[in-house]
Amino acid sequence: MEMKMRRILILPTPHYLTCPPVRRTPLELADSKTRLMISRTLINRLLIFAFMILVGYSLAKAIQIKSVMGILLAITSLGAGIYFLYLLAKMKYEQEQEESV
Repeated sequence: MEMKMRRILILPTPHYLTCPPVRRTPLELADSKTRLMISRTLINRLLIFAFMILVGYSLAKAIQIKSVMGILLAITSLGAGIYFLYLLAKMKYEQEQEESV
């Protein structure tokens, strides 16, 4: 009975300690940051939208089965989500005011 030895091919992965830093021009950095910020903003909006949909669904289900506890918890979650959006907008406004000074 003969066994074949198989080797797993390990590909080199770039690492900040072993690889030299990649030099980029400021325009290239700005372009990559813009793309990351757009995707981050999109992901954040999708998460907030999904949260609000789930809260709305839980509120509808709680009303359907006439659960007072469920209704109170869903309304509390909805209030927390709206308050979070308010704080987020306030933070962005303050940050823009800080940058303009």
